[in-house]
Amino acid sequence: KIKRMFLFRVPYLIQFLFGQRQWKGDDLSCVYLTFDDGPDPRSTEWLLDLLSKEKVPSTFFCLGSQIVRYPELYDDIIKKGHAVGNHTYQHEKGNKTSTKNYISSVQKTDALVHSNLFRPPYGRLTKNQMISLKKMDKKIVMWSWNSQDYNKNVSSESILKNAKLIKGGDILLFHNNSKSARTIKQCLPEVIRIIKEKNLKFKTLS
Repeated sequence: KIKRMFLFRVPYLIQFLFGQRQWKGDDLSCVYLTFDDGPDPRSTEWLLDLLSKEKVPSTFFCLGSQIVRYPELYDDIIKKGHAVGNHTYQHEKGNKTSTKNYISSVQKTDALVHSNLFRPPYGRLTKNQMISLKKMDKKIVMWSWNSQDYNKNVSSESILKNAKLIKGGDILLFHNNSKSARTIKQCLPEVIRIIKEKNLKFKTLS
């Protein structure tokens, strides 16, 4: 049986080829913790409690459909001082969605999320979608370190081992959905500890 390799760190070549997207933060003394797909009743409250306790500001890329479903949880994210970004309305995959429908999904979410930050689900965007988003003054935010918290084939041990490779300026990708709830509850407190031990601070994206 071949052991599959899962990429935690995004190769520089990919970051270079897709240079109009933001892969890292500007401040090398900080890391940027981000959470996609929320708000979600299985993990958002737990997450906000942990982040408050650890004094860690984060950036939440939210889905319009989830905000409509759980408005109080979304308000809590804002109240606790975290940054928010648009993650489309229904988690549309760029390369499987027409530009017209994709942009309409982003606009529908813009009515709920007041932010110029945008993260494409799955990191997928077509060239035309990219052009339209830029015209809307969106800052397209990717990530340089992927926790793989949604991946059933990746163990918590593996995530923690790879967390030791986190560097200043990294944008860290985690998920705030029911699929990864169990994994982040196991890993995130320890990942935060590893980062603090490196004397790195936490910052929101802007």
